[in-house]
Amino acid sequence: MDSKRVPSGTVPEHQKTGGDARRRNKTGDFAQAYVIAHEVGHHIQTLSGISSQVHATRRKLGRAEGNKLSVRQELQADCLAGVWAHHADSARQLLEAGDIEEGLTAASAIGDDTLQKQSQGYVRPDAFTHGSSAQRVKWFKTGLASGDMDSCDTFNNL
Repeated sequence: MDSKRVPSGTVPEHQKTGGDARRRNKTGDFAQAYVIAHEVGHHIQTLSGISSQVHATRRKLGRAEGNKLSVRQELQADCLAGVWAHHADSARQLLEAGDIEEGLTAASAIGDDTLQKQSQGYVRPDAFTHGSSAQRVKWFKTGLASGDMDSCDTFNNL
């Protein structure tokens, strides 16, 4: 790896260009960013009290109904990931050509229907806890298009 001497030590070649380094990222890096943004969405849900409400309500429900509530919470986190992507691009131009497709591919790949089909060969919608591939893509796109957390009301608009 090429490097350059600086007063405080050696800087690897990929860090010398500062902001340009993020423009030369690896294929699939936005899929990772999507997953992180989804998890940050859960943190927002925790801070806003949504997570505790979901957990309290789930304890009162049967398994199938509790799973449906979990799906709504997960889809909201997907939507919040889309809101992040919207602002990452509009405010800081962090997205490159192909990034959104990577995020959509990631969302689709981790849909309950896709995962169930791969692992057991069939799909059981009543066992979904995160939503179908189509639902996950839809809600990520909803947040991406709007950039508004208010558009992420999966509890009333599924």
